[in-house]
Amino acid sequence: MSETVLRTARLVLRAVTPQDSGRITEVVADPRVHRMLARVSPDQTKAQTLAWIITHERGRADDTDHVFAITRDGDLIGVIGANRADVALPFEIGYWLAPEAWGQGYCSEAGKALIGWLEQKRCARALVAGHFADNPASGRVLAKLGFLPCGRNRMFSAGRGELAEHILMARIA
Repeated sequence: MSETVLRTARLVLRAVTPQDSGRITEVVADPRVHRMLARVSPDQTKAQTLAWIITHERGRADDTDHVFAITRDGDLIGVIGANRADVALPFEIGYWLAPEAWGQGYCSEAGKALIGWLEQKRCARALVAGHFADNPASGRVLAKLGFLPCGRNRMFSAGRGELAEHILMARIA
């Protein structure tokens, strides 16, 4: 299967590769990052990151997992993806950025590119996402992308090791 590359004015979104595992592991080790993630533990190893990367090819083939490295001038600054448990379900959007890339509109730019691709190439009309209540910046990104709040729950955060208040959001094209 050929690799999809998405380009924006400032960014290139490309497949995550095994060569990215060190940088990804380094960034998600930062508590400012892993605390805001549901599925990444604070002690994630490079081997665990590599094991995750290996799953991407199958997810693309099954149309259940499309994960992209967010790069600026060739440097990985974050990851964004859309996944779902089954092709009958809507994609869930998730992302993170390295702290040095925060506040510059990169997540909104990458999100717009990903959503455009999902709508055009994957026929996605409904998308879901969420953010922890103590991460309003992520909520603002999702709002810029057309998501609206649709509920609240408590979700386990592997990065925190506990349940945290979570805001559910949805977008209908």
